[in-house]
Amino acid sequence: MPRTIPGFSHQRIAGADDVTLNVAVGGSGSPIVLLHGFPQTHLMWRHVAADLAADHTVICPDLRGYGASDKPEDSDGQMYSKRAMATDVVAVAQALGHDRFALVGHDRGALVAIRAGLDHPDAVTHLASLDVLTNLDTWAVLQGRSATVAWHLYLMAQPAGLPENMISGAADEFFGSFLDAWANDPEAMPADVRAAYLEASREAIPSIVADYRASANIDVEHDQADRENGNRLRMPVTVLQQDWGPELSSGAAAMWRAWAPDLEHRTVSCGHFMAEEGPADVIRAIRSLLTR
Repeated sequence: MPRTIPGFSHQRIAGADDVTLNVAVGGSGSPIVLLHGFPQTHLMWRHVAADLAADHTVICPDLRGYGASDKPEDSDGQMYSKRAMATDVVAVAQALGHDRFALVGHDRGALVAIRAGLDHPDAVTHLASLDVLTNLDTWAVLQGRSATVAWHLYLMAQPAGLPENMISGAADEFFGSFLDAWANDPEAMPADVRAAYLEASREAIPSIVADYRASANIDVEHDQADRENGNRLRMPVTVLQQDWGPELSSGAAAMWRAWAPDLEHRTVSCGHFMAEEGPADVIRAIRSLLTR
């Protein structure tokens, strides 16, 4: 099974809270950090990273709690806050010699990227978010039947014990259901890649649940404080989203612009896993972002 991106090396690099991350690094030039989503690992960037590495240093960590990175116990409800995970990202980049870097995130990684941009504006030069709203806006728009697409957010927000046990009882079916439902092109995720994602997710159930539980609790508090204090993303921001349908897509650009005044917002035709289904579109968007 593929465990890394061809041509990239693996490193174990310290983040925050004595957490060590598994990081794939390749290329040379100005730095770009790529953050993966759920239920994936850094391997989701294999196409995009290989292209960008032609003229950039590309840094692809497994987020804390995912892949081959450390999976600390969430003893206080904050170990998997996006603030803590964003601090990991800054620490990894600095350990590799980069105080400033462009940052791209997909899904869960996008939430970490947004938090990094808000908390560390002097470090993040450019920011791209793939197929999410901000955490605060996500909870605000989920209502009625449209909320059924995000049923897993509600499951994993429950107190510790029940969601972990339920998921453990049918782990491959649980994680595999998202790989199936969210992809427009199943061929974009070969069997060996899918198997790698499922194996990594089976081994990370408590930490994945803790990541989602944080998004329903401490992350909302952090986002709300930023909104009340007028803290916004100061760097150029590009947002790519799929067509979520009128109930969820309506007003998405306006919601994003409230956080990111320098915004380019685009809808793409591929499914949720756009770095694998439509890598050329993602690459073009990132390269265009870097010129702003």
